[in-house]
Amino acid sequence: MSTSAKPKRIGILTAGGDCPGLNAAIRGVGKTAIVEYGMEVLGFNAGYSGLINGDYIELKESALSGILTLGGTILGTSREKPYKGNKNGKDAEDKPHKIMKNYKKLGLDALVCIGGNGTMKTASLLAQEGMNVVGIPKTIDNDVWGTDVTFGFDSAVQIATDAIDRLHTTANSHQRVMIIEIMGHHAGWLALYSGLAGGGDIILLPELEYNIRSVCKKIESRFESNKPYSIVVVAEGIDHPKEVSAATHIAQAIQTYTGIETRETVLGYIQRGGSPTPMDRILATRYGAFAAQCIANENFGTMVAVKNNDLTTVPLEEVGGKLRLVEPNLGLIEKARKMGVSFGDEYM
Repeated sequence: MSTSAKPKRIGILTAGGDCPGLNAAIRGVGKTAIVEYGMEVLGFNAGYSGLINGDYIELKESALSGILTLGGTILGTSREKPYKGNKNGKDAEDKPHKIMKNYKKLGLDALVCIGGNGTMKTASLLAQEGMNVVGIPKTIDNDVWGTDVTFGFDSAVQIATDAIDRLHTTANSHQRVMIIEIMGHHAGWLALYSGLAGGGDIILLPELEYNIRSVCKKIESRFESNKPYSIVVVAEGIDHPKEVSAATHIAQAIQTYTGIETRETVLGYIQRGGSPTPMDRILATRYGAFAAQCIANENFGTMVAVKNNDLTTVPLEEVGGKLRLVEPNLGLIEKARKMGVSFGDEYM
């Protein structure tokens, strides 16, 4: 970098639901931007709300020390969607207009948006407005299109798997059916991976249509084979009445049809908390450092991604509005079936 060149000034924000690894990503972007490229870094508080309201802090290198292992995000987050309900620019003070105004007022050369599908969709729209944007994919759901994996996923798999491990002992002691509900919205990645890692007997995914009779037949056949308990891993996004949780719906149906004592556990937000796993720390750091490199190379309007373990970029306009879902013929599912794992669709 030329000593006479004005250093780039960049902003960072974390938007949407929190997950382990956000601080590692902030650190990866910030430290690389400052140490390698001599950039100035601003952190916007509470996601896109901070950009709308001009609420930010200056991120010196010292502020980025000691945050690698921390859960949550030092910048805070929100589910603010600046284009939702927007008046298409007719109102001079609408949210996108305020964002662009603050972007220019602060003299930003680029903005790093760290988040999931909704965040990437907004980032794409901001890029279309003329802002220099780079996205970093995060979510425990692992459902961001265009990348093989998002950070936050590995940590959530570990948490969910640990919970399933603990259910085995109590299920065996009482000879019960134990239902555990796993997060993931419309994607079954988290339920699939934690279900297999935790030795689930039945795994219900949003992408595979299940039949409750099939689920019950599997449980009954296990009891007839002197297997005194069953673990049923249920993704929150499966088809079920909205007035009850997915776990409650499945538990009530199993007890009604089989008469076998059934209990449910909804793991909930525990899956999004705590310190990131080493794998997520590394992935988030790789993403962050690569995002800073993209800015230095002026590779804007992109989301950093991993394909076959190699870092690459994909256009933001291709990411927004899409979901990366579990394919029904996924090799991992086929291997699980051959080991006797049921996905609730065998007798349909």
